[in-house]
Amino acid sequence: MQKRFNDTGVCIPNRHYMVDLSVKLNQIIQLVEQGEYFTINRPRQFGKTTTLFMLDKALNRREDYVALKISFEGIDSKTHQHVDQFVRLFLEMFIREFEFLNQSELAQFTTQYLEKTNTLPLLSQFITKLKQDKLPQTSLVLLIDEVDKSSNNQLFLDFLSLLRNKYLNQNEGRDHTFHSVILAGVHDIKTLKAKIHQEAQSQGENVGYNSPWNIAIDFKVDLSFSAPEIETMLQDYSEEKQISLDIPAIAKRLYYYTSGYPYLVSKLCKFIDEDILPNLARKNGTVEEVDAAFKMIVAEGYTTTLFDSLIKNLENNPELYNNVFNLVINGHHIPFNITVPVINLGHLYGIFKESVQGCRIHNRIYEQRIYSYMVTKLLTQSSEPLLSSQPAGYYNDEGLDIVVILRRFQVFMKEHYSDRETKFLEREGRLLFLAFLKPILNGRGFEFKEPVVADERRMDIVITYQDKRYVIELKRWYGEKYHQRGLKQLSDYLDIYSLKQGYLLIYDFNKGKSYKEEQILFQDKEIFALWV
Repeated sequence: MQKRFNDTGVCIPNRHYMVDLSVKLNQIIQLVEQGEYFTINRPRQFGKTTTLFMLDKALNRREDYVALKISFEGIDSKTHQHVDQFVRLFLEMFIREFEFLNQSELAQFTTQYLEKTNTLPLLSQFITKLKQDKLPQTSLVLLIDEVDKSSNNQLFLDFLSLLRNKYLNQNEGRDHTFHSVILAGVHDIKTLKAKIHQEAQSQGENVGYNSPWNIAIDFKVDLSFSAPEIETMLQDYSEEKQISLDIPAIAKRLYYYTSGYPYLVSKLCKFIDEDILPNLARKNGTVEEVDAAFKMIVAEGYTTTLFDSLIKNLENNPELYNNVFNLVINGHHIPFNITVPVINLGHLYGIFKESVQGCRIHNRIYEQRIYSYMVTKLLTQSSEPLLSSQPAGYYNDEGLDIVVILRRFQVFMKEHYSDRETKFLEREGRLLFLAFLKPILNGRGFEFKEPVVADERRMDIVITYQDKRYVIELKRWYGEKYHQRGLKQLSDYLDIYSLKQGYLLIYDFNKGKSYKEEQILFQDKEIFALWV
């Protein structure tokens, strides 16, 4: 069977191209060997299930371990309401695992307890008997996937309390239980406990706030893929397909767009393998294919459940939406402080990551998808026309006529927004220009917020149209001193692309402002500046 890049479900080494996970697995196995309990809490489609699968296989290959991997994904709400059904299902999953591992004696032993175990204390007794009588010299490890399915249920927290008490008693020599327990889900247990605590308080109930999982250590293994790790997957692909690849450069560019988000890395590779390379005359792969795959994945007509979840999380959390809006659209600086609930939530969902500048959107694909969504949302909701009825004037023989575009945007702002309150314009002004620009490109070009690789500063807009690039910097007017600083910054950006012409759109929110334009010669650059 020929391998493929996988973007659905668990990755299987003999069926899918995969990065070499041996270093990550060894780090996790060390935690298991130390008898640690922990939660692998990472965003959706971040490789949690694949990690558990690989960990389960690695442990069960050893004679001194028995690992039981179960999932709470199939547990319905009714089962969560009845402890006897919950306990029975738990034992049934154990039986299936023992049978799969060809541990028939252990399966039969568990079956004997199936009908008479209907409470959590009885379940605790079964676990003790299983470890003490059947596996006295073997380390028993429990892996539970999809714990988020139980996130709003008190019974699940009671089950965790059971595991916690047994863990503490085992350390004191008063019980026998699992050597290590690993949970996997998006949320950590502290978040689950806080959620249930808040819900109970809203209903007038009085519940404790102590986490039943405070025995767990912090899970610090990085599940994202580094560029060298991506290289191992590309090497496997290159050898099997007999395709020449510039592996280091391609891996670096894949990381550049994805920040190592496992699903996004695999998805870009899948586009390259199945949609891009087959249509090329040459039989080699370059970074150009990665750029083409990036444009495919951020195209508005393309969606996945991951992107649907991204937008849903933003729309369901207004405070998070506002922070992301200010970060992506208005370029605000937001400190990365995980103790702030909205920052923690954004990090939990894989939207925020830490950088030396503070909060950053986790990867450039997410940033472009969010940026495009917010612009399109304004276009669909705006009662004002955002585009002139003379589209032909925006183009010339050389490509886009940015001067005409900026002048017509100035007219648009003067006609429709000159009397709007300053607070609205400060928040929405930059978004209005992005929305104004979008229909002009209309599939012919591509605009994005481009980071400067050397120092991770952020240009506002880089438009790629045909074979040309145009750099437009959006600034707020703070006076001549800051204006000169903005010109210097734009000049530096233009040097990166070896361009001599740039554009500066200046928002002036002062009363009595002048709608003006200037052609500025700064250093060796020609800069067209326009005020709105």
